[in-house]
Amino acid sequence: MSSAPGVPPTESLHRDSDADEKYTPEKDGAVETTNQVDVSLERVPSNPGGAPTEKVSALGKQVGYVSVVFLNMCVFSTPGSLLRGLGSPGLVMMFWLIGMIIAYAGLSLYLELASMFPHRAGAQVVYLEQAYRKPKYFFPAAFAATTVTLEFSAANAIVCANYLLFSAGNDNPTEWLTRGVAIACYTVAASFVLLSTKWSLRLVNLVGILKTLILVFIAITGFVVLSGRTRIPDPHANFRNSFAGSTTSGNNIANALVKVNYAFEGYNNGINMMNEIGGSAAERVRTIRSASGVSLGVVSVLYVLANVAYFAAVPGETIKESGTLVAGLFFTNVFGQHAGARVLPALISLSAFGNLMAVLHGQSRVIREVARQGILPYPAFWVSTRPFGTPLAPVGLKWLLTIIVIVAPPPGDAFNFLVDLQSYPANVFSFATAIAVFVLRRRRLREGQPPHEYHAWNIALIFAALVNLFLLIMPWYPPAGGATGGDVSFWYATYCAVGLGFIVIAFLYWALWIVFIPKWRRYRLVEETVVLEDGSAFNKLVKVYE
Repeated sequence: MSSAPGVPPTESLHRDSDADEKYTPEKDGAVETTNQVDVSLERVPSNPGGAPTEKVSALGKQVGYVSVVFLNMCVFSTPGSLLRGLGSPGLVMMFWLIGMIIAYAGLSLYLELASMFPHRAGAQVVYLEQAYRKPKYFFPAAFAATTVTLEFSAANAIVCANYLLFSAGNDNPTEWLTRGVAIACYTVAASFVLLSTKWSLRLVNLVGILKTLILVFIAITGFVVLSGRTRIPDPHANFRNSFAGSTTSGNNIANALVKVNYAFEGYNNGINMMNEIGGSAAERVRTIRSASGVSLGVVSVLYVLANVAYFAAVPGETIKESGTLVAGLFFTNVFGQHAGARVLPALISLSAFGNLMAVLHGQSRVIREVARQGILPYPAFWVSTRPFGTPLAPVGLKWLLTIIVIVAPPPGDAFNFLVDLQSYPANVFSFATAIAVFVLRRRRLREGQPPHEYHAWNIALIFAALVNLFLLIMPWYPPAGGATGGDVSFWYATYCAVGLGFIVIAFLYWALWIVFIPKWRRYRLVEETVVLEDGSAFNKLVKVYE
């Protein structure tokens, strides 16, 4: 491997935005290189306060326009929990429209940040790293503490298992049967992602086409149901006095926004794999911008129409009690108890399986990028792409955490708490990311850097920041049922407090690791840029004693 001790503090951000600039170690102040293999530091310019840039991705260039288009679609399992929280079909439909606006604001935020750093994968971890360089290493350490420990997909795996069992005729499976099938689904999904990025993305594309066709079919069926030409006796029942029973609880509204945002969240999956998109830096930005806009537009319309179809075919009280199977109930009510009502939920299960792979692709890149910053121990282990050209260790970690969360907690409170726990620290970093755009704009202007490819409207950025601030404040507001009126039997805001606790623990760890222990033992931490034989590059923090 090759290494270059030291990262110069004056290195400017524009290296990450310029696709054509040639780089040499001397230009970056590298004092020494050791070439045991034919790997050059020319492809990994260092960044101030962050991981070195892999201008040639060690993970290859397997992501195309179609891969970016197909997003994470969680709509099949969302309407039931939304209706329980919001109380009325009319308010649910309004929140889907609000969710569309929030999603477009969030997409514009990420598009501008992606255009600033077109050579970096991992999206949010990169933007926080570059925007908040002081106190040094704090934001990377805090993000690593929450990301590495709370990145699991247990809820998605259980949705996949529920629909698969429903399609097999098991409408009331035991808890452990559901968990066993969920483990099998996630293990197969992780195996695809681990063995081949190219073929797993092709499968994601295929399943993405299937998802879109299912949503189109649901939307068309909904129009037929509303026409009164099906077995549904009163398809307009949920639309009469549609706002009756609407909640006024700020806590319920905040939880509903979290669920709606989750259904649209796939727009940043492609940005997580930014440096694996083919073409120049400018071409990658244009691909992300075009494909993300198309996909978000298509699914926004289909999400709304699918929910109209659900409310036309399934009684409101039944939707509230449907758990994750509202689409299965929709097909059963419309087509009856025969093969068609089982085949379509099987297709939904397959689409949920594709979602598991899509999310795993993005999140494994986030974990790998955290390791490339030098924050995780043994960074070479985490960033290596051998033997399959995929991020083996991050995929393995994600698989292990998900299996533990599926198996370990008892059903009910413990599982719901762990799922909720993911959201609050994520909202903290989402708010910081919204502010990061303004921080980076100002810095780039001060340093005289060239303009980047895409600029979001200020009103969209401010709106995104305010939404995230709202999601940080309102979960503390008591629900209608009082202190134990949330989705767990204990204090409703426990997940918020524990989520903040993760960040506080990260701060204490950072203070010991970066500030107090180095002062006590009289050394300083120096970054070395290390390049592995597979082309993976990362920072290694070494101790230099006085």
